[in-house]
Amino acid sequence: MASLPDERMPKAPLEPQQNPSELSGDHEHGMPGAPLPGSAEEAAEAASAEENYEQMLADYGQMDTTSDGEILIGHVISVSEHAVIVDIGQKTEGFVPRDQFLHDIQPNEQIEVVIDRLGTSPEGFLYLSHEKVPRLRHWDVLEQAMNEGFLISGYVLAKVKGGLSVDVGVRAFMPSSQIDMRPTHNLDAFVGQDIPVRILKLNRRKGNVVVSRRAAIEEEVTAKRTAAIENIFEGAVLEGTVKNLTDYGAFVDLGGIDGLLHISDMSYGRVNHPSDVVASGQHVTVRVLRFDKDKGRISLGIKQLFADPWETAVERYVIGSHVSGRVVSVTDYGAFIEIEAGVEGLIHISEMTWSRRMKHPGKVVKPGDTIEAIVLDIRPQDKRVSLGLKQLEADPWTTLGERYAIGSVVEGRVRKLTDFGAFIEIEEGIDGLVHVSDMSWTKHIKHPSELLKKGQMVQAAILQIDSGHRRLSLGIKQLEPDAWESFFNTHMVNELVTGKVVRVANFGVFVELAPGVEGLCHNSEIPGNEGRGRGGAETPTTALPVGGNHEFKIIRMNETEKKIGLSLKAVGEEKDRTRLKGYQQQAEAASHGFESSAEAYDDPSEQNSREEA
Repeated sequence: MASLPDERMPKAPLEPQQNPSELSGDHEHGMPGAPLPGSAEEAAEAASAEENYEQMLADYGQMDTTSDGEILIGHVISVSEHAVIVDIGQKTEGFVPRDQFLHDIQPNEQIEVVIDRLGTSPEGFLYLSHEKVPRLRHWDVLEQAMNEGFLISGYVLAKVKGGLSVDVGVRAFMPSSQIDMRPTHNLDAFVGQDIPVRILKLNRRKGNVVVSRRAAIEEEVTAKRTAAIENIFEGAVLEGTVKNLTDYGAFVDLGGIDGLLHISDMSYGRVNHPSDVVASGQHVTVRVLRFDKDKGRISLGIKQLFADPWETAVERYVIGSHVSGRVVSVTDYGAFIEIEAGVEGLIHISEMTWSRRMKHPGKVVKPGDTIEAIVLDIRPQDKRVSLGLKQLEADPWTTLGERYAIGSVVEGRVRKLTDFGAFIEIEEGIDGLVHVSDMSWTKHIKHPSELLKKGQMVQAAILQIDSGHRRLSLGIKQLEPDAWESFFNTHMVNELVTGKVVRVANFGVFVELAPGVEGLCHNSEIPGNEGRGRGGAETPTTALPVGGNHEFKIIRMNETEKKIGLSLKAVGEEKDRTRLKGYQQQAEAASHGFESSAEAYDDPSEQNSREEA
């Protein structure tokens, strides 16, 4: 940046016609901020700005047209209280006001002057100026800066219509579109600042200068970008500053060129938003993952600076070991646990509790919970770890045989009804099946809902325990004695029993012999019904109406098939035989009594003879 003479600083007196309040009239409205570089809006605004530059400069104020006069070397002839007379090698000497010299001036001293205005004083002297010499020399510097394209320093004096007033040794104008690379609306923020600028236009005769801070910034950015690109290659580790954040990542300034740090490359762990890892303005160390030099696209990563935790996960997480982690998400099928940054394990719903009645994992764990689990399986190549929660407690099935005996009575809640039975939960994680065949001794149950309801508390007897296959067989009818078994134990074939006719079929009648125990008396065993109802074509009219009590004889018993054959006809025959037997016994008794009486009258000698015989 070019250095300027001290005389160009703002403390130098300004021309009266350069007063900012008189330059452009209405100062409350400025030009709109410049759009982004390269946009259509910027191009249109730049064209409009070019058309208005001349008018802006004309409004800005007219400079002294003698400011581009030639600098002359003069010799001091005399010095008085108010004037210094100078010989400039012309026919007429020059007059310089004494107050333009800050030091004691002496005759014969050599000084630089410039013709201040045309004409001569009443005394016949030319009007000269010593204080305008530095200003004229500074125009040379400004012109050189514009021609050679180097930057100079400027001091922002005030906000004016359409831009800023900047002191670069002379008062210059900076349009609002030339303040920054992006649109700038708060122009007051620049007042009082020293800024680098580039001279865009210069008219020494009119005293107009147009400068640009934007051009200076672009040049600096381009230089930095060129230098930065030389150090960028895939795999390089660079330092940068986070410029801004988006939902999908962060843009990092690498010193003149930006790279994208995607959210997936920030950490091996779960990142919900880039702000969880980095903040705007933060200095970060990144690795270059991809670099497209033609398109200027750079992909960056932070996690690639560290080793992937999955590479050694199998060494740290042995199957069966205990781990602790934080619940990061809960789904319908399980919960994901972060056991370290970048390593998550899944607790499947089936591995959360020994009970089968859990409907959702959210009933057991919630996001943010810190829990302990058991490693069930690990597959580093697939980046998967299977965890278990229920394994922290003993499997109740393994000790079921020790806690319950066959035949013992348990109580539980009906958890589920199926076509073939009902599942009863007798404790957490232990369900037993009551088959429909084990629900009643006497009733024919077609569906469990005929006897049970879901949620009902019932008692049952343990019939079988199969811990290996996690099966438990229960029975409800076993809580009461088997009526059939009791009947078979207390009765036998040919025994007479009394029963009630409960229903009639075309082949006979069914007789209730005890609660839940029925026997069949076939037509062939009912007097008067022989041969009737054969082939199912005719329902016999029987003398045994439903509800009547009769005496029957048991003629058949099959305990396995639970069948009892009865006979009404055999009862009559049995009674006849019993009656006949009674008659015979009476006759025998009578005959025996007659013989005894006859013996009492026999001669003793005859008796002896009979005995001898």
